[in-house]
Amino acid sequence: MAEYYLISQLPSLDGISENAPLPISEERFAELCNRFLGKKVQKAVEKLTLSPPKNYESSGSALIDAFNECERSLRFALGKVRAEKQKKTFDTENRILPVEYIRAASTAIEIENPMEAEKYLNSFRLENLEALRPMDSFSEDYIFYYGLKLKLILRIRQFDKAAGEKAYRNIYNSILNGDRLEAI
Repeated sequence: MAEYYLISQLPSLDGISENAPLPISEERFAELCNRFLGKKVQKAVEKLTLSPPKNYESSGSALIDAFNECERSLRFALGKVRAEKQKKTFDTENRILPVEYIRAASTAIEIENPMEAEKYLNSFRLENLEALRPMDSFSEDYIFYYGLKLKLILRIRQFDKAAGEKAYRNIYNSILNGDRLEAI
């Protein structure tokens, strides 16, 4: 029943334009979760991440576990495609990577603008998450879905185009010049 009260207070994250302010912050989402949810679900919400561990660890939620596996597959696919492009080897740890992940990684690698590549990957991640969207909009899994979606939207908004281009140029120039410059 507590999920109903929480979810009924959450603003929709669907159809938000790229430049529109988000209707809720992560802090407000966490505050609402702490007010309405039990300790077990609160801990699961606190542990939501866009960077899951390399090896499978059960979260106790099928939705979170499925999202984490999607993210692991995407990261392995990106590593594999990047390595192949540089004619190097990459240990996929005997994982069978789905074709759509290899295709997404290949597409992202071919995008010359790093910001556009990140936007493409973020949209791929959002599509994967959307495929996991629970049918029951008043369930614990829906809360996890909402928290992950909020994190994905916030992640792409944190990129600063000017700072990113400057860091990219520094790294690129250091490679060309053989320097050991670090990104600022």
